[in-house]
Amino acid sequence: MLVVYDSAYGNTEKIAKAIGGALAGEVSVVRAKEVDPASLQPAGVLIVGSPTQAGKMTQPIQDFLARIPETSIKGVKVAAFDTRMAGRFVKMFGFAAEKIAKSLETKGGKLISPPEGFIVKGREGPLKEGELERSVSWAKSLTI
Repeated sequence: MLVVYDSAYGNTEKIAKAIGGALAGEVSVVRAKEVDPASLQPAGVLIVGSPTQAGKMTQPIQDFLARIPETSIKGVKVAAFDTRMAGRFVKMFGFAAEKIAKSLETKGGKLISPPEGFIVKGREGPLKEGELERSVSWAKSLTI
């Protein structure tokens, strides 16, 4: 299993590591800049996460997703998450997790859970109380 993430202020990194720690079996948790999508070994599960910035995922996650070869994740179980601020205004732009999930599905991945968002209390965080625990529950609920 592989958890790929980017993090601007450390909040998404905390969530990614909590998710990785909650999954049973061999799990690698790596920053998007540190993995070459072209050399991905067939993983049973690929989970990708990013902060939501102006309604989008970060550039390193965009680059990672764009460089995944068309056939390398065909049939692979995939899931997506993001960190985001709460509020009506923020919803206007959308969230990174939905866009990540769509990209993974377009590349042939099989979505195993609806995209999930974890709340931060402002642009730089910190995470809202209980979000780390919620990320562990989400990870354990994935149909792997």
